[in-house]
Amino acid sequence: MRPSQNRPTRRAFLSQSSAAVAATSFLAANAHAGGGETIRVGLIGCGGRGTGAAEQALTADKGAQLVAMADAFADQMEHSLANLKNSPIGGQVDVPADRRYAGFDAFKKVIDQVDVVLLCTPPAFRPIHLAYAVDKGIHAFVEKPIATDAPGVRSVLETCKKAREKGISLASGHCWRYEPARRETMKQVFDGKIGDIVAIETTYNSQGVWEPRKTRAECKSEMEYQMRNWYYYSWLSGDHIVEQAVHGIDTMGWVTDDKPPIRCWGTGGRQVRTDVRYGNIYDHFAIVYEYPNNVRGYHTCRHWVNSANQVKDYVLGSKGTCDVFGNAIMEGDKTTWRYRGAKQNMYQVEHDELFAAIRKGDPLRNVERAANSTLLAIMGRMAAYTGKVITFEEALNNSQRLVPATFDWNDDVPKSPVPVPGHTQLV
Repeated sequence: MRPSQNRPTRRAFLSQSSAAVAATSFLAANAHAGGGETIRVGLIGCGGRGTGAAEQALTADKGAQLVAMADAFADQMEHSLANLKNSPIGGQVDVPADRRYAGFDAFKKVIDQVDVVLLCTPPAFRPIHLAYAVDKGIHAFVEKPIATDAPGVRSVLETCKKAREKGISLASGHCWRYEPARRETMKQVFDGKIGDIVAIETTYNSQGVWEPRKTRAECKSEMEYQMRNWYYYSWLSGDHIVEQAVHGIDTMGWVTDDKPPIRCWGTGGRQVRTDVRYGNIYDHFAIVYEYPNNVRGYHTCRHWVNSANQVKDYVLGSKGTCDVFGNAIMEGDKTTWRYRGAKQNMYQVEHDELFAAIRKGDPLRNVERAANSTLLAIMGRMAAYTGKVITFEEALNNSQRLVPATFDWNDDVPKSPVPVPGHTQLV
């Protein structure tokens, strides 16, 4: 498929997502906080990851204060607030009842009164929330993945451009890229210790995540039911290849310097998790990504109980192999290098670096690379759902919007069927 001139291409995508861009102008009123100023933090999305992110953000900067919170569900927000108040950073939490908001528009009320926002909702909402934050000149921590469909990815890329113009820091939640041991291990690859890259193997085989939390009978509408059980609906989570296994696919992006692949193909389905309560997502994927110079990226992921788990990344080179999780370089059976430095909490490092950048006035910008990795995961999902070979341009330019244009608790959200390869079409 040859994209038309007004459509994004691999070259244009590289231009958009490259870290080496023109110097930034500092236009945003909230772009810089001095060393003695209080940084007002807001949390949007108060699940387990959001609660953890808030604690790490306040740990990163003793001058930061959590002042506002929002979630679709008030009960979840109250549970999160109680946990935060009882944590080591409880003294930095000041969120009275009039700064706690519930509902689909609650995010605006938080963003309107903070300096930094933590975007930790289900992935479907991140493009919308991030766009609003940047329009308001607010720094953001954006959990992975950054979208569930290609229009969402394109939206985030446009928002990142605006953030650069305003001097706003945007930090991605791809925590593996922050871990010092992994950074040093990847440096060995980039320094040529394993020779030319031949292939990348990433695996995220696990038991799965939490079970559906509510039945339809316990919910007032189909929208509430799907929101309560968001992981199991592709419009909300992107499917587990996008929501969870994107970590491994992000390693593939890291190795290739976030240069897009040419095409991908693969398979997937529901072999074990077949009950209707598991929504419309798959329980396994196996995808091959083809890069220039005959480099291949092999990704597998699955959610199967009572099966062998493996979460590992390997980079295969002409002279050796990098065990990314093992922080080691090997030539045959011989280990020629191993990381011996200190270990750090990667979740904490991502917030340490974000808040240090804000204090310094030197914007941190790595959400473009998260957009790249998210699109690779969406591309793999497209290949598995349709049974077709998907080019990068087809994925980037895809027009299918999984996320509704408007949100209402009374909406009868379409119950999308489980995709069937050979029948499900690429829109």
